Amino acid sequence: MFKPTLFLFCALLLFSQTFENDTLIVVSKNSSQGFENEYILFIPKGLNASKIQHILVEVNNTGKAVDDIEVHKVSAISLAKKSSIGNNISTELKLPFLVPIFPRSAKNWKIYTHALDRDAIHTNIKGIRRLDLQLIAMFQDAKKQLKRLNVETENKMLLNGFSASGSFTNRFTMLHPEYVKAAASGGLNGIIILPLKKRNSAILNYPLGINNISEITGKPFQKEVYSSVPQMIYMGTLDDNDAVIYDDAYDDDEREAVYKGIAKKMQPDRWQLCQEIYKEHGFNVIFKTYENIGHGTTGAINLEIILFFLKHIKN
Repeated sequence: MFKPTLFLFCALLLFSQTFENDTLIVVSKNSSQGFENEYILFIPKGLNASKIQHILVEVNNTGKAVDDIEVHKVSAISLAKKSSIGNNISTELKLPFLVPIFPRSAKNWKIYTHALDRDAIHTNIKGIRRLDLQLIAMFQDAKKQLKRLNVETENKMLLNGFSASGSFTNRFTMLHPEYVKAAASGGLNGIIILPLKKRNSAILNYPLGINNISEITGKPFQKEVYSSVPQMIYMGTLDDNDAVIYDDAYDDDEREAVYKGIAKKMQPDRWQLCQEIYKEHGFNVIFKTYENIGHGTTGAINLEIILFFLKHIKN
């Protein structure tokens, strides 16, 4: 059911096929439908309800661990309505935009929910267990919510993310490629999940590789399906934000596996090697390395991302 907020703008005019104002809806959590957290559905001004739409998804990334869910909610609302690459994509391409309100706890600080790390996948804590499956459930629910507004939607999502949410995007796409139409992820600490079980005798379990992926998804790595998903993965040459060195993102055994099986130096070593491995496997990925860019994007980069998604929603 829809839950109105102070940020809920004017809704769809009943006799128009186009939304005449930005509309922001907070959808209540629904455990019976598979999601234990609220999510935001942003509908941009100009969205054409007479066309079948693609739902854009970007996971919230508060940037800090806080036990007050309202902090994450305010951050997610800001992301949905103004301060994100996702909002740029949504408003420019007139796409419905889904942003989950996933918590990131200070008490359980090692569970990096917004990056979908190993701890987030394996935790049984109510509310944050299997956020990947919660996101799928939210996506299915958003399709129903939009249908009530006479907006029909495609069965696969567009997935975008940067930094922690970029890692979430990359990892989710590897786990569930059948749900993803196209994905863009940036600021990834020079590391992406690899289609390998081991390298240099280092075992590459999730989120480093696919050694135990069947234990998580209940099926082997879907290489052909993953290969069919168009992706844009990017970094800036001046980006020195290396999550591998931090204990909330990686445990000691994971860090050792990264250094032994991939590379210790983030740039250019680790970043270049990951690109080479993806290219060797023939994945449908565009890699971009932007000169003189740190841990962030520019208007020009955002435009490239918008054009990337535009190309693939037309296909």
